[in-house]
Amino acid sequence: MEEERLKAILESLLFAAGETLPVARMQAVLENVPRDEIKQALADLTLSYVNGSRGIVLEEVAGGYQLRTPREHSYYVRKLLAAKPPRLSRPLLETLAIVAYRQPITRPEIEQLRGVDSGGVIDTLLERRLIRVAGRKDAPGRPMVYSTTPEFLEVFSLKDLSSLPDLEEFRALQPAEEVAVIEAVEGEAAESQPEPSAEPLDSAPAEPDAPGASDPARSDDSSSHD
Repeated sequence: MEEERLKAILESLLFAAGETLPVARMQAVLENVPRDEIKQALADLTLSYVNGSRGIVLEEVAGGYQLRTPREHSYYVRKLLAAKPPRLSRPLLETLAIVAYRQPITRPEIEQLRGVDSGGVIDTLLERRLIRVAGRKDAPGRPMVYSTTPEFLEVFSLKDLSSLPDLEEFRALQPAEEVAVIEAVEGEAAESQPEPSAEPLDSAPAEPDAPGASDPARSDDSSSHD
C-alpha cells in the first residue's frame, strides 16, 4: 500500500477506535499490510504530530496506540468539557504504587507494607479498573492476588510495566511519604525469596468502566494525578 494512504487509513482507525488500538487489530483490518510497514507508518505519524505543533499527538500506551491532546492544552480542554481531571487520594496512590511494583501481591502483603487496613482502598482501585484480581496465591487460605490493568498503563501514559519509573525517578516526582513506601516495597522485594506463582482464576468478575481512563482524541488530563 502507498505510504501516505496507509498513514491516512491508520489515522482514521485511531480516531474512530475510541480506545487504545493494538497493532494486531490494525493489521487484522488492513489484512495484507505487513506489521513492519504499519509500525513504520505509526512512527512517521507520531513524528508528524510532534514536528507540526498539532492539537493532537499519537502516543504508544498500554500495548497499543492512542490519539490524545497535548498536556499543555489540558486547561482549555477541561474548560470546554467543564470537567476536572480524575484524582487519586494519597491512600489510593500509595496502594496502587505498591501493587504496581510488587505485583502479583495479596491484600495482607499490601497491609503489611502500609500498616493499615486496605480493603476499602483495594475495592476502589478495582472499581476504577486500575487493578484486577490476577488469581490466587499457592499458600494457606489461597488468598487472591492483585496486579495492575491495561487501564493503569493508559491512565499513567505507560507503554508497559517496564516503563515504570525507577526509585530515583519516583523520588523526584512524589512526596517523601510515598517515597518511603516505595523504598519499603523495594526493600521487601530484595530480601524476600521468590514467591510461589499465582494460579489464574477460572473467570474474572466483570468490572465497571474506569472513570480515570483516558478519552482518546479528547484530553490527556487523565495521565496526571496527585
